[in-house]
Amino acid sequence: MQSNISKPILVYDNECDFCRYWITQWQHITQDRIDYAPYQEVAPQFNEIPLSAFQSSVQLILEDGQVFSGAEAVLRALNNRIFLWGYYKLPLFAPLSEAVYRFVAHHRQFFSVMTRWFYGTHTERTTFFLSRWLFHRGLGCIYLIAFLSLWVQIHGLIGSNGILPISEYLAAVHQQIGIKGYHLVPTIFWFNSSDLFLHIICAVGVTLSVVLITGFFPTVSLIGLWCLYLSLITVGRVFLSFQWDVLLLEVGLLAIFFAPLIIRDTLVGVRKLSTPFLWLLRWLLFRLMFASGFVKLASDELWRDLTALNFHYETQPLPTWIGWYVHQLPEWFHKLSVLGMFVVELGVPFLIFAPRRVRTLGCIGLVALQILIILTGNYCFFNLLTIILCLLLIDDVTWKSIIPNNFIPRINTFDFQLHRISKICIVALSIMLFIFSSLRFGEQLFGKTKLAELAWIRPYRSVNTYGLFANMTESRPEIVIEGSNDQITWEPYEFKWKPGELNRAPGWVAPHQPRLDWQMWFAALRGNYRNTSWFLDFIGSLLQGKPEVLKLLKENPFPDSPPRYVKATLYEYRFTDIDTKRTEGKWWHRERIGIYCPTISLR
Repeated sequence: MQSNISKPILVYDNECDFCRYWITQWQHITQDRIDYAPYQEVAPQFNEIPLSAFQSSVQLILEDGQVFSGAEAVLRALNNRIFLWGYYKLPLFAPLSEAVYRFVAHHRQFFSVMTRWFYGTHTERTTFFLSRWLFHRGLGCIYLIAFLSLWVQIHGLIGSNGILPISEYLAAVHQQIGIKGYHLVPTIFWFNSSDLFLHIICAVGVTLSVVLITGFFPTVSLIGLWCLYLSLITVGRVFLSFQWDVLLLEVGLLAIFFAPLIIRDTLVGVRKLSTPFLWLLRWLLFRLMFASGFVKLASDELWRDLTALNFHYETQPLPTWIGWYVHQLPEWFHKLSVLGMFVVELGVPFLIFAPRRVRTLGCIGLVALQILIILTGNYCFFNLLTIILCLLLIDDVTWKSIIPNNFIPRINTFDFQLHRISKICIVALSIMLFIFSSLRFGEQLFGKTKLAELAWIRPYRSVNTYGLFANMTESRPEIVIEGSNDQITWEPYEFKWKPGELNRAPGWVAPHQPRLDWQMWFAALRGNYRNTSWFLDFIGSLLQGKPEVLKLLKENPFPDSPPRYVKATLYEYRFTDIDTKRTEGKWWHRERIGIYCPTISLR
């Protein structure tokens, strides 16, 4: 066949909605490498090709006159090397591809409807510049919350006069393992562990968070924030050992490479740099949500028989008053809620990888679950950080349809051409992180064996496994600490947020996390002080009257001088019912279990 065209041309059926939609999408991919034209306009130019061939499938015509049709034409036009290799090298690939193409071609009306349902009617190329812009500012807010929340309590937790001083910890690490400690305990506090330096690090963290929120130097800000928060988590030990702390590190690491490498992020797109890490962040969201459901189903009979929420609202670390009211609802409601939770955590995460409209529905489901958790419990910035990850499921077209135009910054995009070596490095890094995270995910789902190959990256806490409440606690032990000067009259130490006084309503504290209050919940579950390594250090701080530690409590019952004796008693706390609350004003009732820590004095 003779041809007078200067570049390949793909000829399609312009009367087919399905064809028009996908041709528009392919134009974004091939750009000016290929021309597109409806056969209704150009068929007379190629009279060697029967009209029936144009009507039954797309035709790719090359400059030298070669003609390809069907699946082969599509694959050659898109120049997908992997699929082209399979088409020409694998025995069954070509006939199977053509069979699928013919099936779709014969049912174009049905697939046209499905395309509208799944992708919508717009023909713009799907982009996520606005999603990235919102994500990084949201992540800046999370970092700001994290540093501010820790700043107000850090001296009482790990300062020189705190419960677990970092200077003593680092000295012990250096004495026991020497230079290996710099790798196993990666922290900037090796250079300086003074209280002033703690203050400076928190202040720098807050400053960098604000810089990230304003959009300046996003990559540099994210690198600094990740390094500083890793340093704090490493020396914070038990007080910074929560899943949201390491989740923030993992999100923060991926965000470094997802951010545009510019002075200020004003929605100038650098699309070639961001795509692999967009999918890594989505993969992280999938692992987080699916693992949360999987560990519950695999580990605890209470979750499997749908009765876990009979206990959850009153036994979780820091409930809210809404949680108290939800606890009063009938058992059928709790079972239905568990079933709905499993649907969201085990089923909805697969929609993360679905077409845009289905993916948006998945985003709504995931965000709705996080909002319900926020209403009934205090989990620091965990739920907010999960919601921030969900923002990456929504494309720019969807954002423009739900946000007023006056509030949407102008999006200017350009392709930032990276050096070939830079491209290779980015792809290699993204593949490496995907493999590492997949190995840990598989390790969590299919076995308890620790992978030695990943041991070297574990100190950096940026490739993690997740899953809260794998085992539901059916009771709520609480530790009541009391001080005395004569062992006759005892005065209780009240905490700011954990249950204590029976007539005090469960409060709202998230996104701030009172880390001592949280650790007291874990300490109570361990039965006695011998199973809680830091508890005697805390008791010693009370006996010494350390002001930094006392500031972590609601009030000091011994304002003039510290008590001579301190003891801790274990109680079982339960929510009251509506009648008891109405008549007595009590949110809790309690029964004594026994001694948690016997009477102790400095002498």
